[in-house]
Amino acid sequence: MHYVEIVAMLVVVQYLFFIYQVGRARGRYGVKAPAVSGHEGFERAYRVQMNTLELMVALLPALFVAARFWPAEWVAAIGAVYLVGRFIYWRAYISAPASRGLGFGLSLLPVMALLTMALAGAVLR
Repeated sequence: MHYVEIVAMLVVVQYLFFIYQVGRARGRYGVKAPAVSGHEGFERAYRVQMNTLELMVALLPALFVAARFWPAEWVAAIGAVYLVGRFIYWRAYISAPASRGLGFGLSLLPVMALLTMALAGAVLR
């Protein structure tokens, strides 16, 4: 099974889910496009989407490069932690933004680990 590719596609699916949540929040709170502010509930959903996009830019290349040098199961497991972290982040940010720390940590630490693994693999091998 291609665990790394499955995780990568789940990251994209998760991002599409967050995009959907922003669309729902636009309707619920009456924020018409192209506005990106206007109601705190909408702004929270929008920030989750944009914060996720910002991390995906680093995650996906690090995921695939790390998989060239390290066991796919390890890389996929670290990517899975990112996925869980993003959902925890989403739930926390929507309900109480100050409580998003755990989700943020479980999202950023896997990115940093994969980046370190990718760089180490490229330099040392």
